[in-house]
Parts: sequence; structure tokens; C-alpha cells
Amino acid sequence: MLYRPMTADDYEAAYQLWKNTDGMGLSEADSRGEIIRYLERNPGISQVCVDEDGTLAGTAVCGHDGRRGYMYHVAVSSSSRGKGAGREMVTRCLERLREEGISKCHLMVIGHNALGRSFWSGTGWQERDGLVLFSRNS
Repeated sequence: MLYRPMTADDYEAAYQLWKNTDGMGLSEADSRGEIIRYLERNPGISQVCVDEDGTLAGTAVCGHDGRRGYMYHVAVSSSSRGKGAGREMVTRCLERLREEGISKCHLMVIGHNALGRSFWSGTGWQERDGLVLFSRNS
């Protein structure tokens, strides 16, 4: 696997991966323009992994607000799972956040996404109780 920062050129393949990943929630915020704006706002933090044949095998969209990091759309193709790609991309994202002075990162997992919850709890992330997420269109 080749690991590198995510770029705008990765968008179409990334979006197809996300669409084909069980438990992944997508919205207007995942449009090409929105993702590219996020990547430009957080240069070099989001990561992808690419198979030897050049096929995009995984993504980890990550950035920060100056205080806390946030990770989204960590996904690995079914044919590339179990090889450490998810862990490696997450590690690289966290390293980039630390380089920017960010010491904590949050992520959200859809409640019924058992595979995602298992991955995160198995890699040292703590599921938080007592928080309720509110959202509103601006």
C-alpha cells in the first residue's frame, strides 16, 4: 500500500468508496466542492491509501478547528481490509494533528454501524457517554 495526503484528484474514487461502505453516512457536505474546501482548509492532514495497481483503497478525512481535530470517512475497501490500512491512515492523521499542536481528536460513528464501532474501540478510541449531537442547517 502507498499512503499519502488526500488531494482533490482523489475525490471521485473516494466518493465511490464511501457510497459502497456499509455504515457510511453521506450528505450535501460530501459534495466535491465541500470536500475540496475542507482539504484546502486542512492541507496535508487527510490521508488515502492506494493499492499497488493504483486503485484507491482507503480514506481518512481529517482536519481541525484550531482546538480539536475531527476525523470523518475513514473507509477501507472490502478487498483491502485486515491489512492495517485503516490504522495506518488514522496514525498518519493523528501525527499531522500533533504537528499542528492539536492534542485531541473526535469522530462520529453512526449508532448502528457495528463494524465501525468495533474498529474504533479496538484501536484505543473511547466511546463517549453523556454527549448528544445536535445539528442544524445554517
